[in-house]
Amino acid sequence: MSKRKIVPQEEWFRAHQQHLKREKELTRLRDKIAAERRELPWLRIRKDYVFETEAGPRHLADLFGANSQLIVYHFMLGPGGNHYCEGCSFLCDHIDGANQHLRHHDVSLVVVARAPLAELSPFKKRMGWKFDMVSSYASDFNFDMQVSYTDRQIAAGETVYNFEKRAITIRDLPGTSVFFKDEAGNVFLTFMSRARGGEPLITTYDYLDMTPKGRNENGPYYGMIDWVRLHDEYEGATEAEEGCCH
Repeated sequence: MSKRKIVPQEEWFRAHQQHLKREKELTRLRDKIAAERRELPWLRIRKDYVFETEAGPRHLADLFGANSQLIVYHFMLGPGGNHYCEGCSFLCDHIDGANQHLRHHDVSLVVVARAPLAELSPFKKRMGWKFDMVSSYASDFNFDMQVSYTDRQIAAGETVYNFEKRAITIRDLPGTSVFFKDEAGNVFLTFMSRARGGEPLITTYDYLDMTPKGRNENGPYYGMIDWVRLHDEYEGATEAEEGCCH
């Protein structure tokens, strides 16, 4: 952290007052973009996707429950995967708090991964998560949402992520997809967020961005992987944080 300028209170006040103008610009821009997002066109989902859930097989329309809006977070974990993505887990650590309110605001939230439920459930239990985590193992859901890719697609370079064609070398990537279900039961894809678009869902970053050291992502990767760990793998984690599987 570079040395900061120490000033008298009046100068401090003026500097922070000036900066507040920029903060307000960002707030107003964020509100404007959110309004524009709500006006984006929708895509009707015509394929009948089936998911493996703790309550048995469920269709995409069933994941809405009693709500008309559904947020899906795509967790990077394929069948037989032995590495649990720190970034996906970091984001998922923030879901349960928000979900206490979302479910009362006509929004259901589900985490989906390609790994079978038998592989997902122990990890969910270890992490202490309460949200619904389901498997798309038997469907094309993740592939159609352009967060998973076949070996043929990867070899041929036919991979699209975040609305652009790019070379992908791994089979699964993260993302968020948003759906709406009308009274007739029709399901529509209304929004997709990929790559760093998921950062607003990680409120830890908002706390860090207010601190003098910030995110402290200073290498070797210059990103969250520099410091983020599964929450039971931090040095000095308590028994409660370590979960039941240790």
